[in-house]
Amino acid sequence: MSALGQIAVLSLSAWLWLSSCQGFYWRTDQRLPRRTDPVHWPSVVVVVPARDEAATLPLSLPSLLAQDYPGEARIVLVDDCSGDGTGERARSLAERHGGLPLTVVRPGEPEPGWTGKLWAVRHGMAWARRHGPEFLLLTDADIAHRPDSLRELVAAAGPEGPDGFALVSQMARLRVESTWERLIVPAFVYFFGQLYPFRRVNRAGGRTAAAAGGCVLLRAGAAGRARIPESIRQAVIDDVALAREVRRTGGRIWLGLADRVDSVRPYPDLGELWRMVARSAYAQLRHSPWLLAGTVPGLALVYLAPPVALVAGAAGGDAAAVWAGGAAWALMTATYLPMLAYYRQSPWWAPTLPFTAALYLLMTVDSAVRHYRGRGAAWKGRTYAAPSPVAPPAADR
Repeated sequence: MSALGQIAVLSLSAWLWLSSCQGFYWRTDQRLPRRTDPVHWPSVVVVVPARDEAATLPLSLPSLLAQDYPGEARIVLVDDCSGDGTGERARSLAERHGGLPLTVVRPGEPEPGWTGKLWAVRHGMAWARRHGPEFLLLTDADIAHRPDSLRELVAAAGPEGPDGFALVSQMARLRVESTWERLIVPAFVYFFGQLYPFRRVNRAGGRTAAAAGGCVLLRAGAAGRARIPESIRQAVIDDVALAREVRRTGGRIWLGLADRVDSVRPYPDLGELWRMVARSAYAQLRHSPWLLAGTVPGLALVYLAPPVALVAGAAGGDAAAVWAGGAAWALMTATYLPMLAYYRQSPWWAPTLPFTAALYLLMTVDSAVRHYRGRGAAWKGRTYAAPSPVAPPAADR
C-alpha cells in the first residue's frame, strides 16, 4: 500500500473512532433536561457584563426585561468601562420597556490579574449577593432570551442536592446569515462539541467539564464553594474554567444546545470570525508550543487528508487512497449533518467541512503567532497574557 493510502486508512480509522467513541459528540439531542415547575420559585439575579454594547443592547436587553418568571428576579448590567454609552442605553431601554428591575453598575478598570469580563462578573455577583439570590444567571450582552427562558432554566436545574444541577448552561444559537457565518459558525459549535462532548459533560461523576458562557445558570451556593469568579479570574476561556471549578467542588453540571437562547451578534465577514476564534484558540492549547505542534498535523490528518487522498488517489490510480479517503470524507460529512440541521442550513454545506477545518487550523496558528508577538487574547481594546497559576484555597492545598 502506498504512503498516501496508509495516511487515508489512518484518517478513516480516526473517523471511525471519533464517530463511535467520542461521546457521540455529533448528535444534537442534548437539550434542557426533563423538568417540572418547583413549588417555590427561587430568586434569581441576572448578571450581564457589557463593554461597548450600546448597539447590541436594543436587540438583547428587552428580552431579559420581558422574562415571564413567577419568582423574584432582577437584572444587574455591569458597564465595563464602555466608551459608547452602554450604561445610558441600558437605562433608557429599561425605562422604555419596563419589566424586571434593572440596575447599572460601573466598576472601573480591572485590577492586574483579572480579565475584563470576569472583573465585571465579580462586581455583578457582589451586587447580587446583597439580595441573597438562590440562582445567578450569567448571560452576555449579545444574548437574546425567549420570554420563558429563565423559567425553563430554573425548572431544569431542579432541587438543590444530588437530584439537581449546580450549573445549567445552554450553547446559544449563534447568528447564521452571511456566507461566512454559514461556513464557519456551525463548525465552531461542532468542534466545541468534539472537544467537550455534551453527553460526557452531563454524565454524573464524569471528568469532562464545559459550559457556554453566553448562558449559565449557577446556584449561588455552588458559586461560593467554587470561589467563582476569583478562582478563574485570569481565564480567557472562562466558561470552561467555571464549569471545571463547579465540578471540582462537587457540583453537577449540564450543558446542551439552546432552543430559547440566541446570539444577536453579527459576524458579517471572515475578519470578524477570524478574530473571534483566534483570540482564544491558543489558550485552548494552554499556550503550549508542543500541543500546537501536535494539533496541526492532527487536524491535517483528520480533516484534510480524506479529500486530498480521494482526489490524488483518483488522479494517480491509487485505489486504497480513493476508497479510504472517500469513506473518511463521507463519515466526516455524515457527522456534520445534524449540526447543520440544528442551524437550519442546507446539507450541501457538509462536504465543505475540510475547507472550514483548514481555516480553523490557520486561525489556531495565527492565535499562537499573536501570543508570541504580545497580542495574544485581544478583545475590545484589551490584551491578556498567558495566565499564571492561581493558588487554590487553603482547604485544597
